[in-house]
Formats: sequence, structure tokens, C-alpha cells
Amino acid sequence: MRTVQKKTVMHSYPGMVAMVTVSHNGEDNIMAAGWHSYISYEPPIYGVAIGRERHTYGLIKAAGEFAINFLPAEYAEFIQQSGVYSGSDVNKFDIGKMEFERGRSTKAPILKDAYAAYECNTIDVNSYGDHDWFAADITTFYRDDELFDEKGLPDFRRLSIPLYLGRSLYAVMDETVKIEDCVVKKNK
Repeated sequence: MRTVQKKTVMHSYPGMVAMVTVSHNGEDNIMAAGWHSYISYEPPIYGVAIGRERHTYGLIKAAGEFAINFLPAEYAEFIQQSGVYSGSDVNKFDIGKMEFERGRSTKAPILKDAYAAYECNTIDVNSYGDHDWFAADITTFYRDDELFDEKGLPDFRRLSIPLYLGRSLYAVMDETVKIEDCVVKKNK
């Protein structure tokens, strides 16, 4: 039975975790972000919420650019580590043995094992409670076409996507997940 709660009930998971990468003054950093979204298709704009206490926050604020990377399920442990460790204390790329290339339109790292990634230039930052929302123009897109079908959807025979449940737990979307086509026909 549903009851009224006295504390905040956060129900935004399960959801994909974005790996936010940034480079500023020779320092490369990465963090896991659960709160992110496409904001506009045309022009392409993406947003991510980052806590002001995060090491990544200061780097992105100063750099004015970042990248969003999506990793397959086999990297769930690295994704979790990137959200737990601070780049001010450790090099998360070294700890996770994560390789990257420099972006084409930004200096942000693009993870070699990302199945999709966006390079982003910050266009706006707004504070909401304990996080700031960074909105950014997407300047370069990356996708491993071998992992997507002819409709542009993930091919779950080839790609497993980790979905964060909360409390360090992940579910995996792969070929075992039941997918239903829910096409609605409108009456005219």
C-alpha cells in the first residue's frame, strides 16, 4: 500500500549513467553522472547535473567544455568507481585502465570503449538546489554503428547496457530483456 513519506523519495532509477569527461590545464578527469538528458534535438543540446562539491565541477566550469560517454555493461565496476573516487585524490583513468582519445572539437577525453559519445561546449549553467545543471551544444557525435540496428536502436545481441538501480547495483539490458512494440494508432 502506498503511504505518504516524511523524507524525499527519489525514484529516477533505473537509468543509464553518463561518463562525463573533461580536460583542463593538463588534467584529465572522469565522473559518473546519473542525472543527464538530451534537452534539444535541433539544435542538439545535452545537459548534466553536477554537484558543486565534485572535483569535476570546477574543471568543467573552468574549461567550458566536456564530453558525455556511454560504456557497455562490462564496465559497470569502472562506472561505479568513477562515481565513488574523486579525481582530486586519484587518476581514475589509471585505476580503471581506461584508454581514451582526445576529442576533435574539444580537449575532453573520448573513451575508446564508449559505444556512443558527445563532445559538448557549455552554453549555460544554472543552480538548482545542491547541483548545477550544465547545458551544452553537442559539437561532435560518436557511435559504434556495429552495435546498433537499422532503426538506430541498440542491438542487444551485440550490446549490453548497464542501468543503475541505486545503492551500487546495476541491471543489464541485453538480449534476455523482453522488448515490446507498443505502437499506438490514433483515430482520425
